[in-house]
Amino acid sequence: MQKTILCYGDSNTWGCNPAGHGRFPRDVRWTGVLQKLLGDEYYVIEEGCNGRTTVWDDPVEEDKNGRKYLGPCLHSHKPIDLVILMLGTNDLKMRYSVPPSDIARSIGVLIKVVLNSESGPDDKAPRLLVVAPPRLAKLDEYAEMFAGGTEKSRNLASYYKKYTDLYNIPLLDANDIVVTSDIDGLHWEPGEHAKFAQALAKLIPGLL
Repeated sequence: MQKTILCYGDSNTWGCNPAGHGRFPRDVRWTGVLQKLLGDEYYVIEEGCNGRTTVWDDPVEEDKNGRKYLGPCLHSHKPIDLVILMLGTNDLKMRYSVPPSDIARSIGVLIKVVLNSESGPDDKAPRLLVVAPPRLAKLDEYAEMFAGGTEKSRNLASYYKKYTDLYNIPLLDANDIVVTSDIDGLHWEPGEHAKFAQALAKLIPGLL
C-alpha cells in the first residue's frame, strides 16, 4: 500500500529561489526530488508556506501561524503515514522577539498536535520526523528583518532535542546536510534541495 508523507514547512519547503525569490520547479524542490527518489510506493505532499511560523501570528502578513493550519491540514490529508515538520526559521524575525528556547517550546506544541491528531492509519497518530532548520547565512536584504536571528539560529537543534526526546520523536539537524545560501541568507540553492532529499530518501524507509 502506498505510504503518504506530509511535508509541513515554510519557504524552504515551498521552494523559494534565493536568487530571484520566485519558486523553483517541482523537480528541483526537495519535496519533488524526494518523490522521484522514493518512487510510486510513496506519495509526497508539499505543505510549504512562505513566512510560516510555529505558533506566532504575524502582525504584518496574514495566515502565517503554523499551529492554526496544522490541525486542519492533517485531517485534510489523512491517513498520513509520516509527517516531516520543519519550522522555526521565521520565528527568528525580530518582530517576534522570542529566544531559541521558546521556538523549541513551540515545536513541542506542534509535536503534540500531530501526536494527538488521529490522522494516521487506523485513526492513530502518524509517524513524525522533526527537522531543525539550518542556521542563517549572510543576510543583506533581510538583515534588518532578522536582526539578532543569526546567533539564535546556530543552536536550534540542541533546543529542539529537549522536546523530541521528551516525546520520543526522531530529530534531524538540517545543518548536517545543507548550507543556507549567502545570496539571501535564508533559502537553499538547488544542490542543497537535492542533498536534503537524498538524505531523507535514505532515512524514511527506516522510519516507516
